[in-house]
Parts: sequence; C-alpha cells; structure tokens
Amino acid sequence: MGRPDGRKLRNLDYEYPVAAHIMERRSDAMNMTTLDIPIAPVRHYLNEKRKEGIRYSHLTVIIAAIIRTISQYPALNRFVVNKRIYARNEIAIGMVVLKGGRIDAPGTTDKMKFKATDTIADVDRIINEYIEKNRKEDDVNGTDRVAKKLVSTPGLLRVGVSFMKWLDKHNWMPKAVVEISPFHCTMMFTNLASIKTDYVFHHAYDFGTVSLTLAVGKMRDVPMMHKGEMTLERCIPMGLVMDERIASGAYFAMAFREFRKYMNDPSLLETPPEKVVEDKG
Repeated sequence: MGRPDGRKLRNLDYEYPVAAHIMERRSDAMNMTTLDIPIAPVRHYLNEKRKEGIRYSHLTVIIAAIIRTISQYPALNRFVVNKRIYARNEIAIGMVVLKGGRIDAPGTTDKMKFKATDTIADVDRIINEYIEKNRKEDDVNGTDRVAKKLVSTPGLLRVGVSFMKWLDKHNWMPKAVVEISPFHCTMMFTNLASIKTDYVFHHAYDFGTVSLTLAVGKMRDVPMMHKGEMTLERCIPMGLVMDERIASGAYFAMAFREFRKYMNDPSLLETPPEKVVEDKG
C-alpha cells in the first residue's frame, strides 16, 4: 500500500536498504554536525533590501536557502518508515510558534509547505502568514485540537498514540492526520536565537517522517583562517541532526556546500532555480 505523503524508492544502492534494516529507528541513525554561517553576507543583503523597502528577516534567508538546497539535493527530502525509503511528495517544515509572541507563552507546532521553485519572496510570505496565524492566542490549529482530544479522556492518549504509530508503520495513517501532523515533514526547525539561546542538537523523532532537525542559536564569534591568519568571525551557529539512512555522508557534504553558497549570496534566491532535480532513487 502506498503512502499519502511519499512514494517508495526502488532504484537505490544496496547501502540504503541495508542501513534501514540495521538501524530500524530514526534515533539509531542520528548523525549530528554544527554549521557556523558567517553573518556578514546575510546582514549586507538584508540592509540592501531594506533600502528598497523590503524587510526580510534572518529566518527568511535561512529557510529560503534550505528550500533551494532541497531543490538541488532532493534526497534530503526522503524519509524511512518500516525499513522502507520514500521520497516525500512536498517540502514541509515544522516550526514552533509562541502564542502572542511572548517567551512565557505556550507554544504551538504546525508546518509550512513550500514548492521547490519558491523564491525568497515566496518563502517570506509563507513564513509571515504562518507566524501570524499561529501567534493568535485564541486560534487553535489542527495539531492542538487532536492533542487536546487525546489528553481530555483518561487512557486515550496512550492508546491513541500507540494506534497512530501502528497505522503509520503500515501506511494506513489517514491523509487528514498526516496533513496536520507536524511530525510528518521534511525538517523540524527551531529558532533559539529568537529567545537568545545557544543552538542545540534537537532530538530525532521515531514517530512520523522527520529526517532532519535544525536548531539555530544566538550568534557567536568563531575562529577562522583567512590568508594564513586566524581571525574571529561573527557567525550564526546551527545544530543539524540528520537521518543517515536517507543519503551518504558525501551527499550531505555537497548539500551543505550548496546551502552555504546561498547563505553567502542570498540574492541567488530571488529567482526560481534554473532546474529542479528529481529524486529518482
């Protein structure tokens, strides 16, 4: 049986199916790395756009660079369920939003959906609409409604979550549930810089299909070599956790270089990609 959120990949090198059987859980297959991204090019770009009357945020640049990287390295959008590897049908990023924008307020988690051809302007619009919708203190999204129903009846949470895990494992999860589940997305993103906190390596979820988690922390000075001299460069630190069953280390390394390219020159994100690479397995 097929899944509503992805198609099974068949033309894979042997290493991927073998890895999926050896490391059955996503938490078994976690690889972690830190990405220190120099802030100067991003700030320069944002300042130049403000002169044009356009106010993008650091968050917009980061997520736009992620979307563009996935358009060129589609294996980042794979996931593993029940030892099978799938290509996701969409690019979706889950993110927590604090109700009312207050640090002491409860958070809600939903997901934003993007197209591989989205430009930075498209990404900015989607992010702003997402934040505005989820910051409303009297607004309840689909994730919140399901969670409240599960905890409102004694014993229902334990039975309900176990049943959903079983359905998901066998590709029987209803499409309506997958649509509202923040655990079924390309990446779980958390912007800890917004609450002036250091980056972390966010845990993987064994439930759902999230293959990547990215946590952005407050800026720091990082020692870097320039023309034989050690200097301190102001950087955005990011903690990335990835499921190594979806792609090789070399593939991830090339994707990271692509991501850095867009962070070093965000103007590349103003037009759609010349070509979107399809994941053929």
